[in-house]
Amino acid sequence: MKKIKSGIDPVAERAAARSNLAAAVASAITFKTAAEKYIAANEAGWKNAKHAAQWTATLETYAYPTIGNLQVAHVETSHVVGILEAIWNTKTETASRLRGRIEAVLDWAKVRGYRKTENPARWKGHLDHILPARNKVQKATHHAALDYRNIGEFMAALKAVDGMGARALEFAILCASRSNEVRGATWAEIDEKAGVWIVPAERMKAEREHRVPLSPAALQCSNLYLACLELA
Repeated sequence: MKKIKSGIDPVAERAAARSNLAAAVASAITFKTAAEKYIAANEAGWKNAKHAAQWTATLETYAYPTIGNLQVAHVETSHVVGILEAIWNTKTETASRLRGRIEAVLDWAKVRGYRKTENPARWKGHLDHILPARNKVQKATHHAALDYRNIGEFMAALKAVDGMGARALEFAILCASRSNEVRGATWAEIDEKAGVWIVPAERMKAEREHRVPLSPAALQCSNLYLACLELA
């Protein structure tokens, strides 16, 4: 009666409370659930089939033990920093990718209405004030390069080695191609008559068809390599 006298409708008040509770329940998903939903929504657009597996493995190893069961709305900077600090100086590349993945999941969650606050995993203007820059921690190290004067000797030695790996490397060198392009090569991509290897757009980083002229040696190597693939 007091509420009615005060101009408050108890029925409407209870309805509003139920509505607020339903909204809270609907938005109360864990970080792990949010990550799984994000991966499911985006994996169709990822070129590499291993990409989703790498996302899952990284999050399972480093993020889920700390925030996997935490409501995605409650993930804060302290959680993210705690996860990253443990590996930032020892596994810098992994940590950097992990940060980006956590940021992507939390951005997705905000857009979908599962959280309201700023992204605690963002780098610029936030974590860059807490963690040292990656290039300050992980110094670039390059593999030793083969002296160009020794390429003839190397190719002769490589040609004498049996196996799919040797043929793949030989083919990659002869075509100056990326390893993933070589690994995905098929007979249908090789035009023996024209002496051209046509890599379709969907297998190229730039998403444009790539035509590679094949020298006689490269054409012969492609046949040997693809034959090894069939036997594997």
